[in-house]
Amino acid sequence: MGSILKYALFLVLVLLPALICCLEEPIFHSKATYYYATDGLGTPKGGCAYGEYGRTINDGDVALVTSSKLYKGGASCGACYKVRCKEAECAAEGVVVVVTDYGVSDGDTDLILSTHAFNKMAMPKYEKELRDYGKVNIEYQRVACQYPGKTLTIKVLDHSHFHSYLALQFLYLAGNADITAVELFEEDTLEWKRCRRAYGTVWDIANPPKGPLTVRFFLDGSVNVRARWVLVPKVIPTFWQAGVTYDTSIQFH
Repeated sequence: MGSILKYALFLVLVLLPALICCLEEPIFHSKATYYYATDGLGTPKGGCAYGEYGRTINDGDVALVTSSKLYKGGASCGACYKVRCKEAECAAEGVVVVVTDYGVSDGDTDLILSTHAFNKMAMPKYEKELRDYGKVNIEYQRVACQYPGKTLTIKVLDHSHFHSYLALQFLYLAGNADITAVELFEEDTLEWKRCRRAYGTVWDIANPPKGPLTVRFFLDGSVNVRARWVLVPKVIPTFWQAGVTYDTSIQFH
């Protein structure tokens, strides 16, 4: 009996992670439209508070989500989706977009793409014909973000004030999990201090711990990703500066 239990435990430990990794993200069916920009890229304004990063990330292939269920209070900012349209002018491969904003629609549209991304759903030379629809039928699915040559960085936002207020933002988060909690380690008390999601991707804290700051964040929100804390020791220096980005030297896939 003991050997059978050991064998069963072995199968659970070995096969369960593999089964989790093979789970497929659900495919949703909806409609998509696009918004106009002079260069066809994203916008530096928006609910995710990405600024210029939100305009050019992923070569401008970005989108805003139009439902609170998708936006998840800002947790979905930075998520990547594979979007395929279903009209005759659509290419089979579709386009991968990064969520950089939150907006409203007429109720049956889940995604509003940048013009650049919308055009990529079309077969070559059929971009205008696809845009002429105004709104198209789509299917979309969560996929892992990929940023070759980039590592996860933490930006201290411009409105931070040294010692009294710290606002952070995580950029170039690859993989397909969401950051759902952020904490800073207080060395004087040996306690973790919870940051607040202020809005979009902005995490803030009043009277932050003294640096250098060790940061940890919780990854969750995907069917095939193990929920876990990620620790980044002393990534933000003692005398941090507003507007500066600090490299974590880590990345996910």
